[in-house]
Amino acid sequence: MIKYSELHCVSNFTFLKGASYPEELVKQAESLGYSAIALTDECSIAGVVKAHIAAKKCSLSLIIGSMFSITDGPSIVLLATNREGYGNLVRLITRARLAAKKGDYHLVRSEIHTIDISECLGILISNPSPDIKKNIKARYKQLKSDAVWLKKLLPNRIWISVEQPSNSFDYQHLLYLQDISMQTDIPLVATGNVHMHIRSRQKIRDTLTAIRLGKTINKIKNKLNRNAEQHLRTLELLGRTYPSHLLYESVNISNRCKFSLDEIYYSYPNEFIPKSYTKTSYLKKITYCGIKKRWPHGPPNKIYQQIKHELNLIKELSYESYFLSVYDIVNFARENNILCQGRGSAANSAVCYCLGITEVDPTRINLLFERFISKERNEPPDIDIDFEHEKREKVIQYIYQKYGRDRAALTASVVTYRSRSAIRDVAKALDFNLNQISQIEKYMGSSDITQINSKIIEPLVYQGIQLINELIGFPRHFSQHPGGFLLSHEPLCNIVPTENASMTERTIIQWDKNDIDALGLLKIDCLALGMLSVIEKSLNLINIHRGQDLSIAKIPSEDPNVYKMISKADTIGVFQIESRAQMAMLPRFRPNCFYDLVIEIAIVRPGPIQGDMVHPYLKRRQGKETVTYPSKDVRHVLERTLGIPIFQEQVMQLAIIAAGFSPGQADELRRSISSWRDHGDLESYKEILFNGMKKRGYSNTFARQIYRQILGFAKYGFPESHAASFALLVYVSAWLKYHEPAIFTCSLLNSQPMGFYNPSQLIQDANRHNVKVNPIDISISNWNCTIENTNNKLSIRLGLRLIKGLSQISCNNLIKQRIYKPFYDLNDLAQRTRLSQKELQALTQSGALKTLVRCNRHQAAWYVSGILNGTSIFKSAQLPEGIPMIRSPNKIQDIYADYASTGLTLNAHPISLVRPRLDQFNAVNSDGIRKCNSGQIAYVAGLVIARQKPSTAKNTTFVTLEDEAGSINLIVWETVAKKYNKILNKSKLLGALGAIETADSVVHIIAHRLFDHTNMLRDLITQPRNYK
Repeated sequence: MIKYSELHCVSNFTFLKGASYPEELVKQAESLGYSAIALTDECSIAGVVKAHIAAKKCSLSLIIGSMFSITDGPSIVLLATNREGYGNLVRLITRARLAAKKGDYHLVRSEIHTIDISECLGILISNPSPDIKKNIKARYKQLKSDAVWLKKLLPNRIWISVEQPSNSFDYQHLLYLQDISMQTDIPLVATGNVHMHIRSRQKIRDTLTAIRLGKTINKIKNKLNRNAEQHLRTLELLGRTYPSHLLYESVNISNRCKFSLDEIYYSYPNEFIPKSYTKTSYLKKITYCGIKKRWPHGPPNKIYQQIKHELNLIKELSYESYFLSVYDIVNFARENNILCQGRGSAANSAVCYCLGITEVDPTRINLLFERFISKERNEPPDIDIDFEHEKREKVIQYIYQKYGRDRAALTASVVTYRSRSAIRDVAKALDFNLNQISQIEKYMGSSDITQINSKIIEPLVYQGIQLINELIGFPRHFSQHPGGFLLSHEPLCNIVPTENASMTERTIIQWDKNDIDALGLLKIDCLALGMLSVIEKSLNLINIHRGQDLSIAKIPSEDPNVYKMISKADTIGVFQIESRAQMAMLPRFRPNCFYDLVIEIAIVRPGPIQGDMVHPYLKRRQGKETVTYPSKDVRHVLERTLGIPIFQEQVMQLAIIAAGFSPGQADELRRSISSWRDHGDLESYKEILFNGMKKRGYSNTFARQIYRQILGFAKYGFPESHAASFALLVYVSAWLKYHEPAIFTCSLLNSQPMGFYNPSQLIQDANRHNVKVNPIDISISNWNCTIENTNNKLSIRLGLRLIKGLSQISCNNLIKQRIYKPFYDLNDLAQRTRLSQKELQALTQSGALKTLVRCNRHQAAWYVSGILNGTSIFKSAQLPEGIPMIRSPNKIQDIYADYASTGLTLNAHPISLVRPRLDQFNAVNSDGIRKCNSGQIAYVAGLVIARQKPSTAKNTTFVTLEDEAGSINLIVWETVAKKYNKILNKSKLLGALGAIETADSVVHIIAHRLFDHTNMLRDLITQPRNYK
């Protein structure tokens, strides 16, 4: 019986070279009866965790290795024999990757000598391609020399690979290698240099080669493989291709490679534990200190028992150092006045609340600690912490300084091909013209490519569609995770390779978050959140101008006026509920307490929408549908959401009480829900759920309903703990908007870019809330927008940051000079600040010089054009001139200059200037639309401030228009969008004729026809923000 282990195999994690996923390679090797398979991606082990999981499922031996092309030497494969050998391999990869730019590596012979690889086995790769006789002799002479060098480096641990790719040179190649083997006493071994699990992937491999080389396939035919033999071949075919002793030698080598990723021992950092404490006693001490701070008069007994339960489980699973690591980072942020808040499943932990990691009082939500930590799951929890987006870098640098770059690195994020990028790259590789690309885009929406009639489209285009569909999901390159840090007590290069990221002085590991989770490694997500910056700035301004020392915890809770404002959808700038979909929901939902906000955030998501949960919930909330429960147990889980499962935690609890799942099994169900789009694992739970519910007396109708809703969650469900963390920020930001609109708007302006609305829309909204906004003034304005307090009446002074073409460095120097002595005139300003002519003109166009030069923009521009900078040799030659008669700008010119310079205007709204022309179309403004009857046909027009095309909306486009009175919401169905595609996507001033639809105080226009009126305003209008 033939036995064989494949020892040279690369996956698609050798980016743009390998043509199969690691899992595919493992499953195919197992199905073919291989003894083992080695994953040897080039200077990488990025795919080994995925291969490891797949190998464990099918009980195939997996060998971990890597292939290296040495710059001044041969190409070799190194295989790890044990834990020490794995460390050898990882350190070598790290050294080679850090010596080169992102995505590349550099390794020379001398470098290998400095790193211990004595516990690795080596395979010298030989080139089996035919060539002219002169070149062949030189090639094998060099191969012999390389073999001698490697034998000294790895005595008794080196082999020469024999590849037989079924070409005319196979036999001669084998004879050459046998001769070298006899001369050097280095054994030969059969290898396949495998790049794909099945032969049919050759087309995708050729396409990837063209993409990698940046050329069309027709121009690189000499670079492509002559055949498709570099796949996992059957044992029968291998037996006919290779001498039997070479196949058995592969098994002998694989038997020496005993290492498994299960052997990786990972220890958390522990240097922050005081000497007189153990990690357990220290965590308990700071937790109980937190209890006194959070509940000065003692916590409720239920919470106290919860804390004890959590501490016991944390001790049992040895997660103390994890919590202490997070506490240390959060503590640093607090000490440095950096606002932060933990979110996600961590909000299920009362201990996290006591440590100050989260801010949601556990008495306000239903805790499900197993969503955060599960004994059965046996993996560390995952805590996400949001920091002010402008100060997060300080936190990142603190982590690097505390742990060093050898023990702290960002996790990788694998950038994969999506439809658009796949179409682009395949089209380039196949040299498609625009007409062919158009055909591809037309048919790419087909759910089943086999249903496309290949006779009605070009054969090459049909093949392109097939390649694109195969390519979607393929990894393309690494990016860095937004903030996921891997921290370790020992150097990371003993565990996983690190490499350079695109940002300077950033390093990433070669595994992504899923790999880390699978191996039980500690990851802390340090994320950036713009709203935290807004809140922190607002609280500081309140302290300055109101004398109130507020914090998130001190903001008065459950203010009815705040909820009234939210129920009116008056939420521009408010965290999470300023989107079009949320603003449409709020008047129907009418939240009146904190938990309503938790539900509101979670329910306007693709999961609940597609799971048919939104309308039943609203009907029950409005008393239009009876709330029923199939049992008391189910009522206990769903009562707070009126019998409708809205949160992931509720799905887990239902699985436990209705289908008999253990908490750990329920969490596995949650994980399958999250990954359903990729793996389709949910089907395996369907029968268990149905049988479990039937056994406990629940009807098939109820079971089907729950399963359908679970499928909806797979599209995007929200955990209650996550929603609660966000709801707190929703309430705080809404409270700030209602009680301190000037301060809140000022803070929003100083935190741009963020959110759905640009400064122009934010200022229009502030005006509607009777907030006075003062213009930019060179004599008063700072870089940031500021608050001016007149008799306790607050107004906003716009900052110099809004001026296009003015740098912060120049601005800081300007302010420094102004503090020293006010500017006397324009010459004084120019001489002392050394501003360039371009920067002076930017100030002029913004109107910032008005109080200094005491004239209009056009006159100021003339004055500035005559200013010479301080280094001019003609400065002393200036002659006095008369003042020319320059016409003052009209209203439209002033507004045009405002928008061109700052992107906003404090003058009349642009639509008011063209209202007489719009009246010719009988256009109704946003205020008038609200007075019309539902079903009435009306014409509206406004500036396009947002376009949205959610994936759940079945190709419907939602457009928000703004006029002088407010905003107008358009709904553009797919047929209308296609007919008016150019107008819809390009127009800045959009007109629409359509039917008014009014429900629960929410008004929409169902567009029938669209019109482009952009020429009415020339180019003065701001660019709209487009959202998917």
